[in-house]
Amino acid sequence: MRLAIIGGTGVYDPKMLGNIREEKVATPYGEVGLRVGRYQSEEVAFLTRHGEDHSVPPHRVNYRANIWALKKLGVERVLATAAVGSLNPTMQLGDFVFVDQFLDFTRARPLTFFEGGETGLYHTDFTEPYCPQMRSTMTVVAAEMALPSHPDGVYVCTEGPRFETPAEIRAFARLGGDVVGMTSVPEVVLAHEAGLCYATIALVTNMAAGLSQTVLVGEEHRAVMLEAGEKLKSFLLNVLQRLPVERRCNCLATAGPLRV
Repeated sequence: MRLAIIGGTGVYDPKMLGNIREEKVATPYGEVGLRVGRYQSEEVAFLTRHGEDHSVPPHRVNYRANIWALKKLGVERVLATAAVGSLNPTMQLGDFVFVDQFLDFTRARPLTFFEGGETGLYHTDFTEPYCPQMRSTMTVVAAEMALPSHPDGVYVCTEGPRFETPAEIRAFARLGGDVVGMTSVPEVVLAHEAGLCYATIALVTNMAAGLSQTVLVGEEHRAVMLEAGEKLKSFLLNVLQRLPVERRCNCLATAGPLRV
């Protein structure tokens, strides 16, 4: 099993895959429940980041358990979806953004597998946090499907679960941020530490605070994601089909000495 999907807001449907079965995976950070199905000749793991009923807020997601479980199953590549707000006027509602960098403004989350002691200490290179080979494939598929997309962008990750203030959004934009969300860190960090190729499909569901003409409401945020759900699922499957077997990137080479 080399492929996995982490479904964020609005992507809870593992039925896009066939022959689905449930799996429970024990990890040092707790048990993880996920689904495993088939797409064409591939087995694919499907994990819902916020739980089946979207009950787990972003700052309480058990990111370490989730990534450890995927690594334990033998997964090599992870496609993650995320609903984001836009700080960049060229990135509009419904656009796909294939982020290549992040700015971390989280505060209270476990951020690493390597905390010293039994887990050891390792400083992981993060020059390319999101797999360039996967992002290249995603860009090609989006063009073929005529989807409005951006081949790169800077993801600003905040603690949540509240939305950001207009002052914060102005500051993030000055720092070079393009989109803002609450889940990419530490998920991308842990995936990179574990040697997984990881890429995020960020879907713009709102303009960020101060740029939006309306008050930000979580339900509306999810509604845009759900509206684009079929298009997003079709895109995910097309990307899965096109990912090459050989990994021609540095994601594994820069990984830490994680023993799963």
